[in-house]
Order: sequence, then C-alpha cells, then structure tokens
Amino acid sequence: MSLHLLALETSGSLCSVALVSRRADGQISISRAEHDGTGEHAERLLPLVDGLLAERGLGRTALSAVAFGQGPGGFTGLRVACGVAQGMAFALEIPVVPVDSLMAVAHRDRANGGAPAHGSQRVVVQDARMGELYLAAYAPGGDDTWHTVQAPMLLAAEDLHLWIEQALGAPAGLTDDPPLRLIGDGLPLCPQLEDQLLQAGRQAEFGPPLRPDAVAIGRLALPMFQAGQHVDPEFAAPLYVRDKVAFTTHERAQGMGGNPKAAGLGIALRPMGQGDVEAVARIEASVQDFPWTVGNFSDGLKAGYSGWVAHRQGRVVGFSMTLFAPDVAHLLVIAVVPEAHREGVGTALIRHCEKEARERGLPAVLLEVRPSNTNALAFYHRHGFEQVAVRKDYYPAAGGRREDACVMRKMLSHDA
Repeated sequence: MSLHLLALETSGSLCSVALVSRRADGQISISRAEHDGTGEHAERLLPLVDGLLAERGLGRTALSAVAFGQGPGGFTGLRVACGVAQGMAFALEIPVVPVDSLMAVAHRDRANGGAPAHGSQRVVVQDARMGELYLAAYAPGGDDTWHTVQAPMLLAAEDLHLWIEQALGAPAGLTDDPPLRLIGDGLPLCPQLEDQLLQAGRQAEFGPPLRPDAVAIGRLALPMFQAGQHVDPEFAAPLYVRDKVAFTTHERAQGMGGNPKAAGLGIALRPMGQGDVEAVARIEASVQDFPWTVGNFSDGLKAGYSGWVAHRQGRVVGFSMTLFAPDVAHLLVIAVVPEAHREGVGTALIRHCEKEARERGLPAVLLEVRPSNTNALAFYHRHGFEQVAVRKDYYPAAGGRREDACVMRKMLSHDA
C-alpha cells in the first residue's frame, strides 16, 4: 500500500506544494507545483494542491499526513500554510508534520550536490526584512538527516560575521574543518561577509541564495512521519522568532513609532562551559542579593546540569541552568545583565529551556521565584508560567530571616 504525504511551504515569496509518495516496495516519487509571488499564497495554495492531486489521479482522502514549513518566515505566509494544513488534517483525520523551513534550505543544498566537503555544516541565512536575518545552523547526519547546531533565531545582518566568529569558538558549536558552508537568500544583505571572515582568520564556503520549497519539506517530513514525529492538527503552530513587527495604536500614542527592534536581536546561545562560570557568577551577583557562586555553577556543570549562556558581540549577557529530571524540567537559575533587560535575552533563554524540555519528552518546566521579585514574577507570567505552590522559608533574606518561594510551572504539552 502506498503512503502519500502532502507538503506545503509558504514562509517566503514562494508558494510551493509537493506530493511525496512511498510505494510498498520502498520506492519514492515526488510531484511538485509552485507559484512565485508576494501576497498571493492564500488564493493560490489550495488550487495548487487540488491540481497536483488531480495530476496524480488522487483525491484528498488518499493522504496519510500533511506537512508544512513552520518557519521562521513571513507572518502571513506562515499562517496560510499552517491553517491549510490544519484544516485538511482536521477534515481527513490525519496528522500534521511541522518542519523547520531553514532546515529545508540546508536539505535543498545537499540534495542539489552542494558542498564539495561532504561533512560541511550549513549556516542558513534568510532575509527577514528590516536589515535582519533569520539564521540557523545544521550538521549533516546519515540518511539525509540533520542535527540542529543553532536553532532558528533573528539577527541583525551587520552582526552575522560576529555571530559566526563567536559560534566557531564555542563548545559544541560550529566548526570550519571542513569549511563552513553559508547558504540562503539573506547572503546578499552581507556583501562584506567573506572579507570580514578572512580578516578574522576564518574560512567559509559560500553557496547559493536558496529558499525553502515544498519538495525539501516533504523529503524531511516523510521520515519524521514514519518515526511518529507528528502532531494532531490542533497542536500545529508556526515558528515565529520575531515577536513584534509594529507598534500598537496605544504605543504610537505614547510617542513610539516605526518598527521596534526584534526581541533578542544579535543574541546567540551556546552551551555553558567551565570557562564561563566566572562571567556567569558576576552577572548573578549583579542582580541577586544572595547569588550563586563560581563554585555553585562549576559544581552544577560537573553534575550534568544543562547550562546555557547568551552572548552578544563577544560578551556574555545572560545565562540559565536547568536540571532535567525524569518527570519535569527544573529551571534552577536564570539572569541577564541589567543593561540588557527588556531586550529579549531572557525570552531567548526561556524558550531554549522549553525546547530542551520538549525534546526530552518532559511535560512541564518548574521554577522558584521570590514573592518580592515582582519584575521576575511578571516576566514568568508573560511567558505562560502559573503559580502552583509556595515553599515556606525557602530563600535567605536580610537580617538572617527567610523568604518563601513561589513555585511556578508551565505545561508544555497536552499529554501532561
């Protein structure tokens, strides 16, 4: 019996549809249809789907799953593909496979024979408008699989060379042996990049300005679907890495104007190492009256806790440390340098913690916070945490007293 998977990709200007079919003997065939044009996805997508199915002599009921490029990308385009995938999946009672659109660019490059150095890691940079880039990095695995080195993020185009230099020097980060390969339609925004990397003593290989398409989405989605990596349609969602693209009427009335800078602009995350503990302890001491010490952070890393640092232009500006227990992710400590507050650093760290928890199949993130820390309480509430308990006399306080802790939790999955 044949398996038919429909793939949709509308994260950019390309409206693309593909039908990936796997026969009982394992042979795979792919058909595609596409239209290149801005602002036309909503009217073009379903006719492309119906035309492609008719071309193959199939009805919608023949489909086993619907995949879509979940982004990052344009807000409207992402909603179109996600909405159509959800609607079809609801009607047909089939699952949805969300696929990283930037990973699809890396996959296109490898499928097209890109990178003479077979093992080259790919840094994908897509034009995010407003002088910014969507960026992600991937390492090739076997059987057309990929390992995410840097999850999709938003970065100023002018900071790309700095991010690459920092990531190449980070533990478990990028490597330029074999040469790193840069691809994506955001490369033209960085005309000086090659010279900047050469001046820094870094080597890189420059590939084509590729965009994601439905064929790559479908090729990635098929093994994901067969491995059970899919969701019910009500849980499919676009991947937004830009939280805000315009001010509200109320904000403009307060004198704001234009487009605000995206949260986390220029921020990159990497695993915390022993070489980071002094910088991390300094940040902790700058925001806490009873901070963790260098020894506490060092012992945490030795114990296997997951530590991450956020850095910008070569400087550590925030960090988090999490204990992943068998039943819950416990966010032990998180802090951002005071001058980088409200710039998206904490949001980037929280999101990464949640991502790690989901990848481990954990249902929730748990943390403690002082009731007197009203800014932190507001931050966690904004990010979906709710108070579930109180720990009496949990924290040391001034004058030898103790302070309670608010226990807060964020549920991550409908199965929890």
